[in-house]
Amino acid sequence: QVQLVESGGDLVQPGGSLRLSCLASGFAFSRFGMSWVRQAPGKGLEWISGINSGGTSTRYVDSVKGRFTISRDNAKNTLYLQMNVLKPEDTAVYYCARRPDSYAYSTYDYKGQGTRVTVSS
Repeated sequence: QVQLVESGGDLVQPGGSLRLSCLASGFAFSRFGMSWVRQAPGKGLEWISGINSGGTSTRYVDSVKGRFTISRDNAKNTLYLQMNVLKPEDTAVYYCARRPDSYAYSTYDYKGQGTRVTVSS
């Protein structure tokens, strides 16, 4: 079955950096687009970034553009999110999600269990 396992979440100070990883299994990773979505405390899910199956096209929500970078290694079945210049408002549980090519970038069919990122001094 589809499994998406995120890691890398931590407590970090404002202005700091983190890199999240998502190890995928149970499907042909290289044939699917992937996304990162997050859920801040008390709020709904928010799509923040997506990448196509080949890793050649990426998209971001405006609030993270220029600070976050999505990437993937299809040989390792792994999705990444490099997060720089973190702000307190980036505090959330971050999920990786699978996006079939026919889906819009902000939609997905499976997501993982999440990894928690807390940005605080």
